Amino acid sequence: MTDLTQLQLQAEAELGAAQDDAALETWRIKYLGRKGLVPAAVAKIAVLPPQERAAYGQAVNQLKQTVQNAFIDRQQALHDASLAAELAAEGIDVTLPGRRPQVGRMHPISRTLRDIYASFGRMGFQIYTARDVETDEYNFQLLNFPKGHPAREMQDTFHTTVEDVLLRTHTSPGQIRAMRDYHPEPIRVILPGKCHRYEQVTARSEMMFYQVEGLAVGRAITFADLKGTLQAFADEMFGQGRKLRFRCSHFPFTEPSAEVDIDCIICGGGGCRVCKYTGWLEILGCGMVHPTVLRNGGYDPDLYTGYAFGMGPERITMLRHAIDDIRYFYSNDIRFLEQFA
Repeated sequence: MTDLTQLQLQAEAELGAAQDDAALETWRIKYLGRKGLVPAAVAKIAVLPPQERAAYGQAVNQLKQTVQNAFIDRQQALHDASLAAELAAEGIDVTLPGRRPQVGRMHPISRTLRDIYASFGRMGFQIYTARDVETDEYNFQLLNFPKGHPAREMQDTFHTTVEDVLLRTHTSPGQIRAMRDYHPEPIRVILPGKCHRYEQVTARSEMMFYQVEGLAVGRAITFADLKGTLQAFADEMFGQGRKLRFRCSHFPFTEPSAEVDIDCIICGGGGCRVCKYTGWLEILGCGMVHPTVLRNGGYDPDLYTGYAFGMGPERITMLRHAIDDIRYFYSNDIRFLEQFA
């Protein structure tokens, strides 16, 4: 037992002399390592006479526990001393102003979406959330795009491995779902969400983008109601007194159909680079809901009429902030995003 006492005293003395991590590691290998002195003392139990093993085993286990605890205490003491020395060397000037944590900012697309929600919410529209993954039937056929229709060529599509299941190319499938959910009641909803098209990414187009669809169905709804709604929206979004221009267009799910322009918010209609010197900026497409689409949604087109419109929040954001490349929104460049407080 005397040898164990001497070993403990020797270990404690050398441990107290260790002043850094390197010395501490050298001590650990010497005493607690796989071939260290303490494991060697434990191994002697096997060669002792049976009558001595119990007493020796109890003593050597006590030694091992004591040495291990001493090592942990010394390691913590050295760490605390090192930290205290570092703090003392650096010092803290309590008179300096504090460092404000960085606060995130809302993405410009999210801000525009919220403004759109608020504008139409004040006009009595509800938000209707539709699915991103659609069937060919809802995405095309029920919207008057039968299979083989040439208008499908304008919407290159991401198809899934399941037949006739795809990523929606526009938010318009939500029109059918909303009508079938609310039928036969009148409805007034907007349908925001992401759309996906297998297109080349350019300064003006992305393969993934947002749309906000609008739909109103009821009795005696006219194109005048549509114009009034869009005029109120343009005044709120771009400033009072905006001029609107409706140009004839074609969409399979509306009849008649129109593209809507506003007078350029940069030059006031005088002509500039942003509006390509026309004085007008396109903001959305719209029209009266086609009777076939109304019927597919569960409404009798002889009794009900409705209007629909669709816009791209990215384009509206680009117009509001004079941004000339849609790719900035999804490049995760902090220098760009920090401009929007």
